[in-house]
Amino acid sequence: MNINLTPPGKPASPQGPGGMNRAAWHLRANAPAVAWLVALVVVVLIHRNVPDSGWLMVHLLFLGAITNSILVWSWHFAQALLRGPTPRSRGMAWRLALLNVAVLAVVVSMMADIWPLTLLGSILVGAVVAAHAVVLGLRARKALPSRFGATVWYYVAACLLLPVGAGVGATLASGLTGETHARLLLVHLTVNVLGFVGLTVLGTLMTLLPTMLRTRVADGADSTARHGIYPLLAGVVLTAAGAAAGVTFLCTVGLLVYLGGVVHICIPLAKAVRGKPPVSFAPLSAIAALAWLAVSLVWLAGLTAGSGSWESLPGGIGSVAPVLAAGFAAQVLGGALSYLVPVVMGGGPARVRQRTAILDKAAVFRVVLTNLALVASLLPVPSLVRVGTTFLVLAGLAWFLPLLGMAVLAKPPEGSTPGARPAAPAGGSAEGSLPRGPGGDVPAWNPAPGRRWGMAATGLAAVVLVVVAGIVADPSALPGLSQAGTQTAVHATGQTTTVEMTMKDMRFHPSTVDVPAGNRLVIHVTNVDSMVHDLVTAGGAESGRLYPGEKSTVDAGVIGADMDGWCSIVGHRQQGMVFKIVATGAAPTASDMAAMPGMDHGTPAAAGPGAAPRLDFMKQPAAGFTAHNAAIPPLPTGTVHNVTLKVADQLTEVAPGVKQTLWTYNGTAPGPTLRGRIGDKFKVKLVNDATMGHSIDFHAGTLAPDVPMRTVNPGESLTYTFTATRAGIWMYHCSTMPMSQHIANGMFGAVIIDPPKLPPVDKEYVLIQSELYLGAQGGVADLAKIQADKPDAVVFNGYANQYDFRPLPAKVGEKVRIWVLDAGPDRATSFHVVGGQFSAVWSEGRYLLDGSDPSAGSQALALAPAQGGFVELTFPQAGSYPFVSHYMVDAERGAHGMFKVTG
Repeated sequence: MNINLTPPGKPASPQGPGGMNRAAWHLRANAPAVAWLVALVVVVLIHRNVPDSGWLMVHLLFLGAITNSILVWSWHFAQALLRGPTPRSRGMAWRLALLNVAVLAVVVSMMADIWPLTLLGSILVGAVVAAHAVVLGLRARKALPSRFGATVWYYVAACLLLPVGAGVGATLASGLTGETHARLLLVHLTVNVLGFVGLTVLGTLMTLLPTMLRTRVADGADSTARHGIYPLLAGVVLTAAGAAAGVTFLCTVGLLVYLGGVVHICIPLAKAVRGKPPVSFAPLSAIAALAWLAVSLVWLAGLTAGSGSWESLPGGIGSVAPVLAAGFAAQVLGGALSYLVPVVMGGGPARVRQRTAILDKAAVFRVVLTNLALVASLLPVPSLVRVGTTFLVLAGLAWFLPLLGMAVLAKPPEGSTPGARPAAPAGGSAEGSLPRGPGGDVPAWNPAPGRRWGMAATGLAAVVLVVVAGIVADPSALPGLSQAGTQTAVHATGQTTTVEMTMKDMRFHPSTVDVPAGNRLVIHVTNVDSMVHDLVTAGGAESGRLYPGEKSTVDAGVIGADMDGWCSIVGHRQQGMVFKIVATGAAPTASDMAAMPGMDHGTPAAAGPGAAPRLDFMKQPAAGFTAHNAAIPPLPTGTVHNVTLKVADQLTEVAPGVKQTLWTYNGTAPGPTLRGRIGDKFKVKLVNDATMGHSIDFHAGTLAPDVPMRTVNPGESLTYTFTATRAGIWMYHCSTMPMSQHIANGMFGAVIIDPPKLPPVDKEYVLIQSELYLGAQGGVADLAKIQADKPDAVVFNGYANQYDFRPLPAKVGEKVRIWVLDAGPDRATSFHVVGGQFSAVWSEGRYLLDGSDPSAGSQALALAPAQGGFVELTFPQAGSYPFVSHYMVDAERGAHGMFKVTG
């Protein structure tokens, strides 16, 4: 079977829409897809500063890059597979232009939280893709019979599914929550990823994968292509219908039916692979993508089959989505473009060979690196390992982009024929227009076996190195590393003790488990709380993160001694979320003996290297240090303010050389300062992109806290709406327990509501005082220090003494207003400017000094935690004016800064 990428009967330089040269048209047509991929890489690099970055990355890939590629390449393959005239219409170019306008509208509107624009963009996306389906369908009906003409109907079906998925996506963006959100999320994923993307990819690979391998299409592949669409469509319909109706069993059946369709289509592909093992990037990447699709289908089927409730599914879907994005969609896109771009651009065999060799650089290394790193990132590894392996996955995938640029811009080799296209070889190969190597049998870019094994070993070594480095950097993150040896030798009885346990209200129920010594303990644990929890034991057993409604079975092993268990989510153990495994009939252990009265208990071992000894309040920050912007934001226009706050874990320097992993709103601590007037409405979208549950409490509004201040689990979001009815500088903060630790670890900010008729001033600053209770270097706030009220530092705007090194500017004679908020969580402040006197003082809703009496003045603004106000002063002459908390011990440990006043 000869599958030529050039449509039958066409000249050497076939034409694209509107008569444009095909190579030039494909360059322009694929430019939007590449641009969306570049945007995706940029967002990955700066994602901590981009609201909704997780959502944005997925949609830049699927809605931007993948949808563009599907339209372009389905049109191209329809040309190659159908026997009939080639349309010379400009319709395809118009469809691509409208599609990208619609995608841009969806992306911008979702980031800005403008739902009507999201709806409009989704409708336009659906309409454009549906129109594309109609064009392809009409061409297929008019075409002469073709062996693989049935493939075009995969494209038609896929494009007719997308409008449904786009409509569901717009509905999800309207702010649905609870079970309805969970069900529609599964519909959205099924129709868009398995339907639109999956049908297109599977239909195309029937002919494209053998072409990539330079081998024959297997016998019977045309029959498989004709019939394979039915189980795939049935699987999509069953899964989506089951989710819409709320029947998880129907979803499971649908996913398994779809998996059966994938296996059916892969049978002739496996024959082709067995006859010609892959050695280049394109087929290796495509085969890996198919494997991840199968893994994701099994995973999703397991989630729907074992789900205790619909509310527990979004967390699981959130775990599968990156696998479908990185493992399946991104790999198949990179592999397909690596093969197709050089062939379609043409330029003669030497030119195609040159471009293909560039795109195939380090092929085996890239594929091994990407896929092994993806496997490692899915294992129960420490967070640093997961971050490192995720970076390797992204690096392996993004490698394609610079290679593509090099291939397109490379100078033609000597002797190449501009404008020529490689001829299809004679015989029954499926290679079509593929260029050949000098020997005729082996492509010029085929590396020697030894080199391929070397690249594979290098990829493996890179993954192992990152895993080992992550474990060495954070050994405490390995469950049971220091306590697994507490088990004593015991004769195994061969019997098993099974316990049913639940998680609720920061407690395990039951909190004590009696196990006969020598029995194996198996715990069936269910999270019936509203927060994410997990279960770990001192012996190293763990459940993994359990979202509300999820279950897990934990094999704690043979029990030979008493053992502790706990929830490892930060702060939960300290809040009492622990349980005890009691080995009945066991001999007393050394720790038991040490706990007896009169025994020497010793001194607890240090938990790890702390960050506190690194504090040096006189030390200059590193070159390039930028202080937190203390300038107050201007009053926004309008009366309705849409705000997105993304919760994220952020490794942050809090003093020179001292770093902590803070929990932040939009990547900073304190979070962004909001500002408005009395009567303004704030619509705040809270997105949890962190590793544990968080929440938000706005003191600036009054409303029942039950729903808007609830804990939001990772991957979830809520919209918090309040109206400002009273003036002041109001604190907002996380109210998830232990609240003191969440505030101390960076989760606070300010909302400034201007008092009516507030007079203008020349400069306005905002200073938020808080405490640092340093844990290990790079760790989180130490809850024991918080509970003991022993801060290591007290700071303004999150960094010790930062305004000593980067003073706040002012001029002689200017009136300066300084808003001050004490975020605590525990220390009061007495704000004072050395060398200055306050002409106006406003505290907690009232003027203490309104400035009407020029002979009256104030020296300090006293505030308790969660209180705020402002002071005004004018500097009489040039110089440096320190500002401090006049609790002097706090000024000496970081609550200190400077105004630099010039003439």
